[in-house]
Amino acid sequence: MVDYTADYLLDKQIRIFQPIDGYRASTDAVFLSSLISRVKANEQILDVGSGTGAVSLCLAHRFPQNKIIGLEIQPELTALSNMSARANAFENLCYFNCDINKPLSNQIAKGSFEHVVSNPPYSDHDMPSPKIGKATAHNFYQSDLSKWIDFMLTMLKPNGYFYMVNRAEALDEILCSLHKKAGAIDIVPLYSKACHPAKRVLISARKNSKTPLKIEPELVIHKVNGDYTDEAHRILRLGQNIAQAFSKSEK
Repeated sequence: MVDYTADYLLDKQIRIFQPIDGYRASTDAVFLSSLISRVKANEQILDVGSGTGAVSLCLAHRFPQNKIIGLEIQPELTALSNMSARANAFENLCYFNCDINKPLSNQIAKGSFEHVVSNPPYSDHDMPSPKIGKATAHNFYQSDLSKWIDFMLTMLKPNGYFYMVNRAEALDEILCSLHKKAGAIDIVPLYSKACHPAKRVLISARKNSKTPLKIEPELVIHKVNGDYTDEAHRILRLGQNIAQAFSKSEK
């Protein structure tokens, strides 16, 4: 087992174990989890490239009655994520160590999930970190973003929901990969501060849908003084979904 720290998410509502010297979750994971709100009883959620489990831990906290599975290629992160699930008593959540480019376990069937979410590696061309854990998490391993998206869509049931966070510069590739495969695409630009360029985008879509694309209001994370905006605070600290965070801002 790698050396790790015990950290927290959602203002200490969730405990998470993360390697000291390796990939550690960022706020991107919590913002991504906030996209998911339309979860019905008995629907299953799949977290592809689950890392330290931040996305799926947030979802298990919000949807305790729904089965949630995480897939992660790094065995040490899979082990830590399962430790986190047990520490939070999330009996509905488990993680599997696997490579999505290879045959999956019989416990994970294609086309069996109503919701598939991913915070994938962000680059196939950046200089990799000398630390193998970070390099694997941030740079694609024998894959690329298009193949990653195809895998996510393959795991979805017809009319299932797709969710992703990525760099803004990857938006054209993501839209090309979803073309004629998914619709009802919603794009939420993420801004570190107002008037700064958007470096991240949150994307949701629905498999087989033909509903036109929408660009939603931007989510600004920090005020000028560096504090979280009201919307970001509601997501990162209170665990609200993005619709709730914005609806309270409008009142």
